[in-house]
Amino acid sequence: MDHAPAAAPLMLWLTPSLIALFLYGIGQGLVKKYIGEVSPARFCLYFVLARSIVFLGYYALGGERPPLAAPDGYAFLGLGVLAYLFDGTGWILYFESIIAGPITIVGTLSAAYPALTVVFARVFLGEQLQGLQYAAVALVIGGCLGLSYSPAGEGQKITSRRWIPLSFMALVCWASAGTITKYAYTLPSSSEVNMALCGALGGALSLGSYGLWKGRRGAHSLRAWLHSFAPMGMMAGGDLGVLVAMQAGPASIVVPLTGAYPVVTLTFAALVLKERIALLQYACIAAIIVGMIFCPP
Repeated sequence: MDHAPAAAPLMLWLTPSLIALFLYGIGQGLVKKYIGEVSPARFCLYFVLARSIVFLGYYALGGERPPLAAPDGYAFLGLGVLAYLFDGTGWILYFESIIAGPITIVGTLSAAYPALTVVFARVFLGEQLQGLQYAAVALVIGGCLGLSYSPAGEGQKITSRRWIPLSFMALVCWASAGTITKYAYTLPSSSEVNMALCGALGGALSLGSYGLWKGRRGAHSLRAWLHSFAPMGMMAGGDLGVLVAMQAGPASIVVPLTGAYPVVTLTFAALVLKERIALLQYACIAAIIVGMIFCPP
């Protein structure tokens, strides 16, 4: 059965998608600014804390019946938690891959997950876009890949080749998470409020376990808390925006659109961090903006 992307009112998913795009972009910019002060595992720990606060707060304010209150809610709860287990596992694999391999290649590869999500949505969800929309999605994904790439530096150290399977598995996990989330919304007792509960549970089981294992070591200063919790809070807010958008919008568009946050991050880096924007990056930004214009049906 095909799920027509234009079936839901446009603004119900486009507005939270654009909010998520902005929050992801600024959050990643702040991570870029403070990454030298906080380890990736510590960021992971603070991320799951921030996400739990945002998601559980949204769930508490939503006033929805718990999914287990209805006999047919078990399937939705199970798939919702599974989706965020995949999402959290993807982050863990990503962090492990950047420890073992070159960040320039790992970062570029990780930016390709929206392309795999489009494939999964077509195969498993039956989503069909118009030809112009597929071209627009391709522009967005291509632009993101271009923005995520930077030439390898001489100082980059490769400790092992395990970063190759780790990066690929992270790619598959993130694409699977988006596809499962969209499918879970077709089940009884589904709602974005209850999905927030699933996100908090799945994140705690995956990212929380990893963060406690590796991120709690060492001193926890107030400065580190502030420099990591603020960007992670914005990332968690972006996740909430995606969660809401996925209920009404097609995964084939929501994921690539929200994955275009490097445009915002690059703008932040240029204005706040005073980084120089190369000609290739300007071209990638233009491609992403054009793609974003033509993505919505």
